[in-house]
Amino acid sequence: MQGLNPEQQEAVTHLGTPLLVLAGAGSGKTRVITQKIAWMIRKGVHSADQIAAITFTNKAAREMRERASKLLSKEESKGLTVSTFHTLGLNIIKREAKRLGYKNNFSILDAQDSGAILKELAHKQEIEEADSLRWIISRWKNDFISVEQAALLANTTDEKLAAILYEKYQRQIKAYNAVDFDDLIVLPVQLFEQHPDALQFWQNKLRYLLVDEYQDTNACQYRLIRLLSGLRGALTVVGDDDQSIYAWRGARPENIIQLQKDYPMLKVVMLEQNYRSTSRILNSANKLIGNNPHLFSKNLWSTLGEGDPIRIMPCRTPEHEAEKVIGEILKQRFRDRAAFKDFAILYRGNHQSRLFEKALRENNVPYKISGGTSFFERSEVKDILAYLRLIANPDDDAAFLRIINTPKREIGTSTLEKLGEYAHERHTSLFTAAQELGFAQRVSAKAQQRVETFSFWLHEMVRAADNTDPVKIARQVITDIGYEDWTKNTCNTPKQAEARMKNVWEIVEWIRKLHDDTSTPLSARKETLADIIAHMSLVDMLERNSEEKEQDAVTLMTLHAAKGLEFPSVFLVGAEEELLPHANSIDEHGLQEERRLAYVGITRAKKNLTISYAKVRSRYGESSTVEPSRFLDELPPEHLEWENKKVVSDEERQETARAYISNLKDLLVD
Repeated sequence: MQGLNPEQQEAVTHLGTPLLVLAGAGSGKTRVITQKIAWMIRKGVHSADQIAAITFTNKAAREMRERASKLLSKEESKGLTVSTFHTLGLNIIKREAKRLGYKNNFSILDAQDSGAILKELAHKQEIEEADSLRWIISRWKNDFISVEQAALLANTTDEKLAAILYEKYQRQIKAYNAVDFDDLIVLPVQLFEQHPDALQFWQNKLRYLLVDEYQDTNACQYRLIRLLSGLRGALTVVGDDDQSIYAWRGARPENIIQLQKDYPMLKVVMLEQNYRSTSRILNSANKLIGNNPHLFSKNLWSTLGEGDPIRIMPCRTPEHEAEKVIGEILKQRFRDRAAFKDFAILYRGNHQSRLFEKALRENNVPYKISGGTSFFERSEVKDILAYLRLIANPDDDAAFLRIINTPKREIGTSTLEKLGEYAHERHTSLFTAAQELGFAQRVSAKAQQRVETFSFWLHEMVRAADNTDPVKIARQVITDIGYEDWTKNTCNTPKQAEARMKNVWEIVEWIRKLHDDTSTPLSARKETLADIIAHMSLVDMLERNSEEKEQDAVTLMTLHAAKGLEFPSVFLVGAEEELLPHANSIDEHGLQEERRLAYVGITRAKKNLTISYAKVRSRYGESSTVEPSRFLDELPPEHLEWENKKVVSDEERQETARAYISNLKDLLVD
């Protein structure tokens, strides 16, 4: 308990009724969760194997697990569940697969796999735009709306089309013995509502729940929490309604209100002491977010001193804005002897990064873009890894589905649906089913011939993989399927095709390093293709990118991606009407979320915050005058310093000059 403030201590030691911890930005919420886990175990309230801490990302789960392991011995923490919602859902489905109508080796489809299936189904129904319909289906799943309910609720043309696809999509992926990302939450809820004995088992197994980032839960996730915590309500949820910025993803900040309705005995603890930012930054954030309606009002405060005013920097154009921001970074770096990694440029949309990247490159300033497409998410990387996964494990149905028509083999959706149904009846994998006579009798001779040709090639590759160098196998796959030619034919430009193939050869090089590179420690080398694929599958995306965090580089990211992070100096750019707040979000609820986004941006700053905007911006090819964001008017004037209104005294000029000379001398001495 040492080092915890009174409110944190209260949150840690409260038991007996459900607890809501409203934790403001930078108020130490992860610490409260991990300390509560340790306190319950040490006090003998619950053993580690009866406790589950649930969060949203692998990174957050890993950080929580690491912090808990520092507080507890190995023996004390044995059996503790710290996972994402989706990992917990997956574990439940694995145990209950048969009851849910799935074979044990069911596959998990990622967004690209799901998108491809929906696209095929849409094409079959002569529906042109499948991508927007995928979001509607996902929203229904997040709201726990079944296929039957969706058909009744659909009002708009898009919703009616989505309802048709929803039914066909669910039927098809079930035939494939596959689930998608949303199903990892939907299926456990369905299971618990239909099978009370399964619910009882899991309630007895997980006797206390701690939920992080509660404001980001969707309707289905909340339902799962309620079912698991049961009538006892053995539950602590930690969140901040002021940082709920994922409504577009199904998040329901109103789940905080729902919690109070469902649990009248709910205890609420406020964490308002901020350990990150100066008072001026916090007072400005408080004033801004005060314009949103609140069930519970928070007022963040800190003991880190008043700090510098927030600088407001008007600029002529977006190009001028980028130049000025980079100029400020270079000036602050020199003046304060700061590292590049101390600076972050935050924006509303990814398209805004281009001009800042250009200015950073021109000034030789190292930078990294966070939240861009990661290596493992690129389609060419997923394609080749899916081939190798399937060769290493022919029962991997998700891999089979991904590559059966990549490159195109003219194997249609109806053939694959029949294959899926047949495999399901036979309780076997798609690859095994494809080779059986029973399947051949269900499809046309032409379709059977195409599937047989592919199956024969795959069978040969599986056999060869047993005693062939994995690097040779990878190269042979790329050659046999004609991937380079297919990439050239399907890419918009030769440069794009070249970039994709560069990623493909990077996989081959990675396999070589894992297999026989003498610079790789002997213990880390892998003998077989199966070993290598298992290793690659376990490489968490966030871990792969964690090396980049150590770079001394300016961070560029969207406001959405910045949640949970902090930087000594933050530049919040593009503070203009129709950009922040966004033009698509000017209605009442949208505006509240945009305000929360601005609040998140402001509270990322520890010491220095600069907010900039352009007076003229090009839209649809035409330059037009834009208005500064209404959020600037909602900030307290006494904490702002407008660049175009500031009068610099002779004393300030002399002080600045002295600081420059002093730093210059220090640099020369170094």
